Parts: sequence; C-alpha cells; structure tokens
Amino acid sequence: MFEGIRIYAGKIFKNHEHLKRLYDSARAIRLAIPFSIDQMSQTLAACVERSGMSDGYIRLVVTRGAGDLGIDPRKSVKPSVIIIIDKINIYPPATYDEGMAVITSSVIRNHPNSCPPRIKSLNYLNNVLAKIEANDAGVAEAIMLNHNGNVAECTADNVFIVRDGQVQTPGTAEGILEGVTRQTVIELCQTHGIPLIEKTLQRHDLYIADECFLTGTGAEVVPVVKIDGRVIGDGKPGPITRKIAQTYMKFVRGQV
Repeated sequence: MFEGIRIYAGKIFKNHEHLKRLYDSARAIRLAIPFSIDQMSQTLAACVERSGMSDGYIRLVVTRGAGDLGIDPRKSVKPSVIIIIDKINIYPPATYDEGMAVITSSVIRNHPNSCPPRIKSLNYLNNVLAKIEANDAGVAEAIMLNHNGNVAECTADNVFIVRDGQVQTPGTAEGILEGVTRQTVIELCQTHGIPLIEKTLQRHDLYIADECFLTGTGAEVVPVVKIDGRVIGDGKPGPITRKIAQTYMKFVRGQV
C-alpha cells in the first residue's frame, strides 16, 4: 500500500484522510499495519520536522515485509513501513497557465472485481501501460475508461469536466480511486456555490465539455485543453477551472 501526501507551509495536508485511506486499503487486502493511525501520524510529523522542508511531498509505503518465495501472504509476517520525504513537480509551471493535452488510452482501468482501483496499491502496471501510450502520443496524461467503456480516471489523477456551468466527475462505481484532492475539490465546489454532480461520463462527454481539469495530490488542479486532438472549449483553461484551482491553492495554505 502507499500514499502520496503533500506538505504545505510545514503542515501535512489532509493527513487523517490519507492515513484513513491507507489503513482501509491495507484492511481490504488483510495487511496488518504494525502501528495505529495516531502512531503513524506522529511518525510522519517527526519525519517532516527532521527533513526541514516547508513545502514537500511524503511517499508512505507499507509492504507485507520480507518472506520466502511464493505468493502466500502468510510467508511474510513482519510488515515494513517506508517513509520518503522529497520535492515533487509533476507538471511544468506553464501547464497550469496554458493547460495540457491528453489522450484516452486503449488500456482499460482494472475491473473492480479483479484489482479494485479503490485500493491504493503499488500494483500500477495497468496505469504504467496507459502512461506509455500517453508518452508515445507526446502528451503528459491518459484518460482510462472502465470495463463498460465509461470514463474512469487518468493514470494518476481524477477527471472533472465542466458543462453548462456544472462540474461533473465520475463516481466510485465507475472504478476510480477516491482521491483526497478529488474530495477536497468536491467540498470546495459545495462551499463556494459551484454546481457539481457525480455521474457516468462517456468519451463523448469529454469531447463536448466546456472545460476539463484533473486533480491529484502531486498534480493538484491542472487544466486540460485538448483530448484526443479535440480542442476543449476555446483551447484555454476555463473560468471555473481557474476559480477552482485558485481556491484550492489558497485552501491548502489556510487562506480560505
């Protein structure tokens, strides 16, 4: 299991939400983390203080630990916890001003009854294959469809579109990770009177959207201006996307 967590102004952002998801994921695969959530939280805080970083990124990894050959989890009896603190820059600064192009991948998102996307595990081959397609197409990200052909999420980010003034995003039933940044944006929209709905989206909805943006802990809020070669809106980050991005960046630093 793993989590990516941001540090803003020396504080761990959405610490509880990230740790809750980590422990839920571990519980789903019957991995017993050897610390309580409170103990893990205290350890993270100590590591951040030791790092001396004001703004940074935490990569928290929990494995079943060393064991014999084979796939039987009972052979790994002592879980390992790894905490990495470093800087992170997913996209160039210009991307947030100008927006970016993405594709839809031919690689579908994992079936929920196979490798549930709601479990944030290091089993990322599915995402890596889609990322390779994005690289080959010369773009930074790929939108992945689910087994029903509906929009799920990107290789590392959740997807939002704006249509007729309403923000729309796929729900968990579409086979997505319940992103912490995604939930934060949903709550900010509700707080600031921006209409939002979780609904099934098809590729057609992406193509006719007025605006599109992605969210993720590493990416934060990044505009999308072209999908599969089709220009979204007027080809520039739209007003609602900009408002959400600006509000989000103020929120993470306690300014709103």
